[in-house]
Amino acid sequence: MIAIAVDAMGGDRAPGAVVEGSVLAAADLDVEVLLVGRKDVVESEVARYPSRRATLKIIPASQAVAMDESPSAALRKKDSSMKVAFELLKRREVQAVVSAGNSGAVMATGMFVLGNLPHVERPAILVVVPTVTRAAVIIDAGANVDCKPRHLVQFALMGSVYAERVLGISRPRVGVLSNGEEEGKGNDLTRAASDQLAGGPLNYIGYVEGRDICSGKLDVVVCDGFTGNVTLKTMEGVANFIVSVLKDAFQKSTLSRLGYLLSRKSLREAYARLDHTEYGGAPLLGLDGVAIIAHGGSGPKEIKNAIRVAKEAVLHDVNHHIAEVLEELTDKTADKFPGKIWRRVKSKIETLAEKPDPEGEEREDKSGGEG
Repeated sequence: MIAIAVDAMGGDRAPGAVVEGSVLAAADLDVEVLLVGRKDVVESEVARYPSRRATLKIIPASQAVAMDESPSAALRKKDSSMKVAFELLKRREVQAVVSAGNSGAVMATGMFVLGNLPHVERPAILVVVPTVTRAAVIIDAGANVDCKPRHLVQFALMGSVYAERVLGISRPRVGVLSNGEEEGKGNDLTRAASDQLAGGPLNYIGYVEGRDICSGKLDVVVCDGFTGNVTLKTMEGVANFIVSVLKDAFQKSTLSRLGYLLSRKSLREAYARLDHTEYGGAPLLGLDGVAIIAHGGSGPKEIKNAIRVAKEAVLHDVNHHIAEVLEELTDKTADKFPGKIWRRVKSKIETLAEKPDPEGEEREDKSGGEG
């Protein structure tokens, strides 16, 4: 049975919603849940579910990371529920970590305790979103505010592996999010990343616009964390707006209420497709271990689905395949792809690496949370 450590103190509604979601997951998903947090507080919440007490294990941690706490402050807490959960994963006592806590702190703590996969410079948040045909992914959705072109290339590779292994999409179509489809659009970052991806092994289709994300035109949307996070929050807001408008419309008259009764099954299915809570948490790809970041305001349903996403990532061995792909591209590409193409890509990467950053090299290490 897959064991998953859950940060019981992470999130706006912790520990109550986190414990309830963990109870639901333990009952329905065939997983072992280890709740990490202040023992007395977590025990009192677990006591509300006497029939499930035997299936939940409590791991004590004396500290909690606040939602507004900086990543550096979080790292100074040696016995936080977040850090203890990652240490369980490092010791292989669990196969994944789930936290609805401060995403910047989750990323920093995960990198500090686990480190990154080989050849991964920066982990990235991946979010699954609905489209008119099937699910697609956005990467990065908030982990890295300032990026280099090579980071976007790595995001594209990791997103493609996830789309193929977990979502079952053969040869995922990859696009760089920009302000237009023409080659001359975008900025220095998107143009350089697009140039590298165009010469690589992925199924790269070029620039895409925001309106293309849910069109079914592509499967992997690549962007820096600032752009991705704004895009994701905008999509969530629009989805909530649509649901609200429809609810109001069906309450306007007796005839409209009747219309709702006749079509409620289809409407509920449509609402479910728009409901971001159905898609669970966001994998933090690139860490040397499976980590899932749930929304800070997660309720029990979201926590349960985040645990489901963690289980899926473990079962599909996503990290192994990401490491394998990056290793091939780094050391064995000449055997897998035409040498001329690889030399072209390698030359561009080296050239960009040597080019000074006009904004100052101190920006290199900046990263931001999803919020």
